[in-house]
Amino acid sequence: MTFRRSLLLVLTLQFPALLWSQATQPVDLIVTGGTVVTMNGTRAVYEDGAIVVKGDTIVAVGSRNELEAKYVASQTVDARGKLLLPGFINGHTHVPMTLFRGLHDDVTLNDWLYKYIFPAEAKNVNEEFVRWGTRLAAAEQIRGGVTTFADMYYFEDAVAEETKSAGMRGVLGETFIDFPAPDNKSEAEMLGYTEKFLNKWQGDPLIHAAVAPHSIYTCSQKTLQDAAALARKYHAPILIHTAEMKKEWDDSEKQNGMSPVQYLDKIGVLGPDVVSAHCIYVDEADQKTLAQRQVGCVHNPSSNMMLASGVAPVAAMRTAGVAVGLGTDGPAGSNNDLDLMEEMDLAAKLAKITKMDPLALNAKAVVEMATIEGARALHMEKEIGSLEAGKKADFIIISLDEPNAVPMYDLYAQLAYALKGSDVKTVVIGGRVVMRDRKLLTVKEEEVMAKAREYKKTIAASLGLQ
Repeated sequence: MTFRRSLLLVLTLQFPALLWSQATQPVDLIVTGGTVVTMNGTRAVYEDGAIVVKGDTIVAVGSRNELEAKYVASQTVDARGKLLLPGFINGHTHVPMTLFRGLHDDVTLNDWLYKYIFPAEAKNVNEEFVRWGTRLAAAEQIRGGVTTFADMYYFEDAVAEETKSAGMRGVLGETFIDFPAPDNKSEAEMLGYTEKFLNKWQGDPLIHAAVAPHSIYTCSQKTLQDAAALARKYHAPILIHTAEMKKEWDDSEKQNGMSPVQYLDKIGVLGPDVVSAHCIYVDEADQKTLAQRQVGCVHNPSSNMMLASGVAPVAAMRTAGVAVGLGTDGPAGSNNDLDLMEEMDLAAKLAKITKMDPLALNAKAVVEMATIEGARALHMEKEIGSLEAGKKADFIIISLDEPNAVPMYDLYAQLAYALKGSDVKTVVIGGRVVMRDRKLLTVKEEEVMAKAREYKKTIAASLGLQ
């Protein structure tokens, strides 16, 4: 027997518990064997990697051999031949609007809102509508690898309950708007409802309750400032549409003598707790202000293209130091789906054709916008957006076994331009497997789709479309 083997035998006999604890620390979940795309500070990639999870938190990320030697799990997932990524972040949407999908398309944003959607909402939106729409959206988003989304709608407490039931992470904003809404008919009611909503979800591990003044064109200065004050009383995020159409810019210049961004800054709304959706009409001065105030912006390429609203200067904003994420916008009229992988593809191509420069926004940049930069835009980069020890265990497993997935020379290009939402096989949120091998585990998918078909009939009838 060699000296080394003799020493190991002695140590094993005298200190068995010590050696065992060092060799195999108990954890809840280990995912092994895949290519781990961390999106951490160095953008490290582990070709034969592993992710170790305890509770809702990542314990370790690294090479498979090293981590399998250190940890033993009650549950393991074999990810050989697949990609492991942080879950995608949908930075701006209105999830209950899944039930209005395709209701009226091919119109301007102003007409779509005032002639079609606001009337349809007035006639159809109630708490039950919101619950079923959120369930449908949860199923769609999980299937596409979205683990966190930011929402602005009505009855947001119901959105929160359904989001949590589906096991998703949400930044969920109750809408403030200067006309009677489906849930609250006055600003006083909005303030009361939203304060209860903020109180209820304080400290929840999945739900970040937020305040969502709709925009400068639907909210008075008082409403905007009251909404911001309430949010800051509870250290809650503020979600708002900002500079999303030319008419908004023109009206603000005429009425306020300045751009929408400068107006929001002047009245004290902008700050490091604000998430601004769209940010299309933002000049250099606006971009500088957004960066200085640490406002997160969310680019919605499908929506901006579908409504012909314009093209956000994404590359310039990123250069100016603004955190820019990606969003689908609402799944009705301004997009019609919740596929964030499609937004990655479109964001890169839209920037290229707008600038007539194939280098304007590359594949790696849009993957960042869907993950770590999206987390920064939501001011949640300490919790999510990359695969690192101490962050929440939100990640997805993507198959590379489809014709569109091979061959792969560059993983970022593959993610941005070739892979699809349907290639997502398994989704883990907060350490909980919510979809395994394309089977949803937290949403009754068939029941939800059947209910959506029922809603189509009642909504059409309410609008005289039958």
